Amino acid sequence: MHPHSAAALGLYACHTCALVSQPHAADEIAHCPRCGSVLHRRKPESVSRTWALLITAYILIIPANVLPIMQTGSLFGSQRDTILSGVLYLWSSGSWALALLVFFASVIVPIAKLVALTYLLLSVQQQSPRNPQRRTKLYHLLKFIGRWSMLDIYVVTLLVALVQLQSLATIQAAPGAVAFGAVVVITMFASMTFDPRMIWDSTGGHGNGNNTQ
Repeated sequence: MHPHSAAALGLYACHTCALVSQPHAADEIAHCPRCGSVLHRRKPESVSRTWALLITAYILIIPANVLPIMQTGSLFGSQRDTILSGVLYLWSSGSWALALLVFFASVIVPIAKLVALTYLLLSVQQQSPRNPQRRTKLYHLLKFIGRWSMLDIYVVTLLVALVQLQSLATIQAAPGAVAFGAVVVITMFASMTFDPRMIWDSTGGHGNGNNTQ
């Protein structure tokens, strides 16, 4: 038997201050009694907004991995490196641990986040009642590991600051870095627009929650 949920009891959780309250039935638009924010049973158009951001991220992840992320120049010539070429260089130079870290954080994590969010969205749209606890944990895991996706951008920024101090070498961020940064930011927004409470809407313990909003 499923316990009563806040939605089934007519309670709303404020997205701004997290206060749980029961709005007056006469109010056409419910507001949080503490901070005044508009209250919603579920985030408005959560599924459609998350899909739009995910599709954009899927498109941008191609140039993010194909285009060079930085261009280095010196007296001996210039070189343009993509994420994968940088990983291969680190591996061939003996920095195996760093190569694995960059590959995991800059290739595996972004793709895994996109795939996981796609799975969560499809399960919500199909009203799947299976393993809501695991899916909720997966969502919180996505939010936790999201910060590690920016490792390549941090590396490029650090290299620019260090190399520009030398007069015989230059380093610049290339278009791939912009695309990669956009993928990371858009994926973070997709995680924010997704409402994890929709995972529980098909379990029967929520009352009349709407999982398409």
